[in-house]
Amino acid sequence: MLESDTATLKRSFDFLLSAIPQKHDIDPYVNLLKRDRTLTIVGALEPMKPVNNQQRAMQRTRVAGSVIGSIRETQEVLDFCAEHNIGPDIQVITIQDINEAYTKVIDGDVRFRYVIDMATLKQEDAE
Repeated sequence: MLESDTATLKRSFDFLLSAIPQKHDIDPYVNLLKRDRTLTIVGALEPMKPVNNQQRAMQRTRVAGSVIGSIRETQEVLDFCAEHNIGPDIQVITIQDINEAYTKVIDGDVRFRYVIDMATLKQEDAE
């Protein structure tokens, strides 16, 4: 997110869900929350930079996290996303492109998730 974006969106969100699958600075995102609201982290599992506790206390915002929710909670998220037309940023690739995709992930050149078209596995077997 660009700094100019955060300035215009400061204290405008009721809830933020971070599904970023790697270590990242969450302070810029927490500053987007309205008073008494929460940012929940579900993607990053490694230790992250500490949050600015003084800002959290002054703005009365919270940071929460979960490794996985229950089936009921997962279904609620899926229903919410379907109702509000929220979907992931993905790129569908063939199995033949897996090595190139892996290299791009390792090099940090990807801002979405790769999804393998499983029908291309049959093409691989046929060759």
